[in-house]
Amino acid sequence: MLIKALESIDVSVSYGAAEPVLTGASFVLKRGELAAVVGPNGAGKSTLFRALAGFVDHEGDVVVNGEKCHHLERESIAYIPQQNEIDLRFPITVEEVVMAGRRRFHRVRMRPTAEDHVKVRACLAEMDLADQSERPLAMLSGGQLQRVLIARALAQEASVLLLDEAMSGVDSSHVSELMRLFGDLCAHGTAILVSTHDLGLVRQQFPRCIAVNGSVLGDGDPTVQLSGELLERLFSRARGAEGP
Repeated sequence: MLIKALESIDVSVSYGAAEPVLTGASFVLKRGELAAVVGPNGAGKSTLFRALAGFVDHEGDVVVNGEKCHHLERESIAYIPQQNEIDLRFPITVEEVVMAGRRRFHRVRMRPTAEDHVKVRACLAEMDLADQSERPLAMLSGGQLQRVLIARALAQEASVLLLDEAMSGVDSSHVSELMRLFGDLCAHGTAILVSTHDLGLVRQQFPRCIAVNGSVLGDGDPTVQLSGELLERLFSRARGAEGP
C-alpha cells in the first residue's frame, strides 16, 4: 500500500498586504514518488517550497508522514534552494556542509559524534563525493554542488526532498546523473518534488507534474498537463515576482 509522505492542504502565502503569491495549494506526494513542479517565473513555485519546508508563514496545513506540522517541526523535509541563493564565498568545505544535516539530532552546540562522522562519510560515498570532502564549496561544479546538497539531505535522514530549480546551471550529462540519483532515492522510499523550467525534461522523465501559477492549476501526467489548452492556461496568467 502506498503511504502519504507529504500533504499540502489549502496552503496560501501572502507577503504583507500584497496580493497572495499562492492560494489554496493542495496535493499529496506518496513515499517513493517523484514529481515536477512547473510554472512561469513568479508563479509561486519557490514560495510553495518554502511554505512546505516551514520557512515562510502560511495558511493551510502541511502534513508529513501522517503528522500535521508546525513551522519548526519539519525535520523530515529537506529543502534545497536554487543555487543562486547559496553564498559560495562562505569558507566551508563539502564535509562541513553535509555534517550540517546532522544538526537535527543534536542539542544546541553539541559536537558531532563518531556516529555522525560515519553517517556523513557514507552519504558522501553514496553521492560519489568521498574524495571531495575537504574541497571548498566554491570550487565545485553545478552538478557536484547539487550532489553535496542532496548528501546533506541524506545526512538529515529526510523522507521528503524539495529541490528548487535543481537542473538550473547543470549541464546535460549532470542532469542525467541527477535523474538517475532521484530514481535511486525514490526506490528506497524518498519522496521528491523538483521545480524546473525544462518542460521537455518533465515530459520525458517525470511520471507526474504539478502545474502552479498562483494556485495548483493541474496535476497528473506531464504529457497531458503540458499540452494544448492546459499549457496555454498555465502560462497565460501574468503574475509579479515572488516575495522574499
